[in-house]
Parts: sequence; structure tokens; C-alpha cells
Amino acid sequence: MRGIITQLITGLEQGAAYALLALGLTLIFGTLGVVNFAHGALFMLGALVLVGVFNFFGKATIRDINAEPSTTAWGTQEFPLVTPAEWYLGPEAAAMLAPHTLWIAIVLSILALALVAFVMERGLIKHFYRRSHAEQILVTFGLAVVLGELVRAFVGASQIPLGEARPELLAGRISPFGFTIEVYKLFFVVASLVIVAVVICLMRFTRFGMIIRSGMQDRQMVGLLGVNIQMRFTLMFILGAVIAGMAGAMYGPIIAFSSDWGMTYLVIAFIVVVVGGMGSISGAVIIGFALGVLKAMAGLPAIQAIVPGLSNIIIYLTAVVILLVMPRGLMGRRGVMEE
Repeated sequence: MRGIITQLITGLEQGAAYALLALGLTLIFGTLGVVNFAHGALFMLGALVLVGVFNFFGKATIRDINAEPSTTAWGTQEFPLVTPAEWYLGPEAAAMLAPHTLWIAIVLSILALALVAFVMERGLIKHFYRRSHAEQILVTFGLAVVLGELVRAFVGASQIPLGEARPELLAGRISPFGFTIEVYKLFFVVASLVIVAVVICLMRFTRFGMIIRSGMQDRQMVGLLGVNIQMRFTLMFILGAVIAGMAGAMYGPIIAFSSDWGMTYLVIAFIVVVVGGMGSISGAVIIGFALGVLKAMAGLPAIQAIVPGLSNIIIYLTAVVILLVMPRGLMGRRGVMEE
């Protein structure tokens, strides 16, 4: 029983990452009609921001040539090592900010991904609004490959553990009813649910959401009413990218960062979106959590003993079964991507 609860928590944590990825992807597709194959790269860039902040405050060190050197037993002089934060901000400011590495990374990921998304949408994506989905896939997939290779060139192909970036308040474990749960994983699940709830409320209960939904139905008519629908669609693209970036920054302390994140999570995100129903926010979130839990449960030792490696293929098997029964996905609508 204890193992099942542990795997359930792991599944919810994985499902939360899948749901946030699929949420951002669904927002972009639902509003702009663009199939964005670079969305996994945005998730990776969010985690990359955490890598940069983590190195700035502690992992990377430089020689402080302005400090007094020490003389070794061999007569050579050695300069003390300091973190980049101590070098640029000073020891006191660095010591004050270092415990807040994760929060700083999340804020910076929001700003960075908003800028990246704005440049992407204005410089590239807007030229493909009226083009076929095949062309959209090709150009965004190419962009994803370029971003992945650039990240690999700068940080290498090795995994980068970021567990130490967890704030002290969230670094421990709790044991309710005798079950051990990592506090940070619980925080990640709760934070993901809050983000999902905020986005759903934004789309359903605000004037901004009403205009977006109207523009999705008839962009030309909304424009004739004097609404700058294009600007709002750009904001939705930025929102989708920011959600992906935040998810990457928050997920970094759980799974070691790798430059392969972009492609790995892109495939899963699209499976979640398609199985949930193209353009359906609720479907994407429900399927995201469901597939995360299903994958974790398939990794239980008892199940692995019967079907070895099931956890590696369970997501794809589930997608095949659901799409055979419901070709449009769980909550798919008629006419969406049925050209």
C-alpha cells in the first residue's frame, strides 16, 4: 500500500508537468490555430533559466583576483574562489538572495519566456496563421531543433541535477498517515492546479477571455467591432509560452535538466493534447494528470514483474486505445483539425 501511495504522488507530479505543458499548447492552438512544435523547447528554456540562476548563486565559481591571495606550501599564490553572485552583487547581497534561487528563477523565466514568445510570434509565427498545419509543424519543429542544439552547445549534453535549488521550506518530507511525501513534489502539484484554475477562470469569467473565445469563432467580426484581436492573440501566445517556462523552472528541482527536454516533453505534450481533444483545455488537463498517474502505476514492481517495460509504453498504448474509440479525443470538437 505504501508503494502504491508513493507511485500515486509521483504520478500526480508527472501529470502536473504534462498538464501544464498541454495547457500552454492548447491555449496557443485554440486561439491562433497554430500547431506549435517548439512548445517543448519553451519548457526547456524555462528550466534553463533555473540552471543559470542556480549556477550564478552557487554551483559555478570564479577566482576573486581582487581579494588578497594566500600563499601555499610550495610558494605559489592562490586566489579565493567566489560565486558569480558574490563577485557581482557582493557577499552580503548574495547571501541574502541565495536561499531564494527558485523564486528568482520562476520570475526570470516568466520575463524571459514572455520576451522569447513575443519575438517568436511577431517574427515567425504570425506569417503562418493562414498556412497549412503541415507548414506550421515543419517551421516550428525546425525552430525547436535549432533551440535544442543551441542549448546543447552552451550547457552540454550531460544531465544537470537541480535538487539543491529547492527552497529550504520545501526541501523536506512529511509523513501523513505513515506515508512519506516530498514537500516540493506536493508544492508542484498544488501550484500546477492553481495555475490551471487561474487560466480557466481567465478564459471563462473575464472580458478578456470572452473576447478571445469570440475571436476564435469569428476573428473578422470581432475585428469589425473595433477590437484589436491580433494583439490579444499575441498575448495568448505569450501566456502559453510563459506557462511552459514556469512549468520547466518548477520541474527542474524534481528531474535533472537535459538539453533533450525539448523533444522529450514535446512528444508527450502533443499526445496529451490530442487525446484530450484538440483545443480543449479541460480535456488536456484531465488527460495530462491521468497519463502521469497511469505511467507511475505501470512502474510498480508487481506490474513490472508481469509486463517489463510497460511504464515506457503505457502512454502510447493508452493514446491508441482512446483514439480508436474516440477519434476526436476525450473532449474534442467536430471540425477541429479535420481538414
